Amino acid sequence: MIIGFTTLALFMKDHNHIINLAKKHDFEMIEILAEEPFYTKDNLEFKDCGLDIRMHAATVDINIASINSGIRDESVRQMIFCGEYAEKIGAKTITVHPGKIGRNEPRLRNWALEMAIESVGKIIDNTNVEISVENMPVREAFLANKVEELERIQEETGCSLTIDTGHGNTCGNLEEMLELKNISYCHLNDNNGIKDQHITLGEGTLDLELLKKIDIGIIELNNFNNILKSKEVIENL
Repeated sequence: MIIGFTTLALFMKDHNHIINLAKKHDFEMIEILAEEPFYTKDNLEFKDCGLDIRMHAATVDINIASINSGIRDESVRQMIFCGEYAEKIGAKTITVHPGKIGRNEPRLRNWALEMAIESVGKIIDNTNVEISVENMPVREAFLANKVEELERIQEETGCSLTIDTGHGNTCGNLEEMLELKNISYCHLNDNNGIKDQHITLGEGTLDLELLKKIDIGIIELNNFNNILKSKEVIENL
């Protein structure tokens, strides 16, 4: 498996420090958490740094499936802005959350899913970087925590997929998610099977044997020491 880590664990740290840390510990990839403060550090250290660079688009206060057109349009605009930055630094992929609903009624859920599909289509049409939609955890408010919803988004937009092992573990559908087509890469993390905890691999209920199905993985934890522990778990599979 090609292994990288998220800058969630090192958010807003010096870019060169992050790059050097990745190389020191033999990582091949970095996924940049591109929340709004990231763009205040307008520099290009990640460009041509010798690592495979991916980006995770902003999620805080973002909802590309909102039935409020103003919120939805602004969310899409920010995804497109992320795409422009990704091009500058040579990032290969942008992972995007599919959005959520305020009330989980079948009619509203389907409407929001249609809005998500429309939004992902607009993002793809206005960027030159691979757009990858992520599966979500078990909470009812989230779209695409069901295999059929994520598959529908992909089939109707042509997007790639980012499969989060922890999210799939809370939904009990990770093995099915890993069978979907055009998976760009996976987020690697563990939990108790109930809550999306993002804990070290091997410390929860995740079936570690499923990791053998993954070719490219980003360890998505908020503590770098736990990222290193998870890397060791993967290497010992």
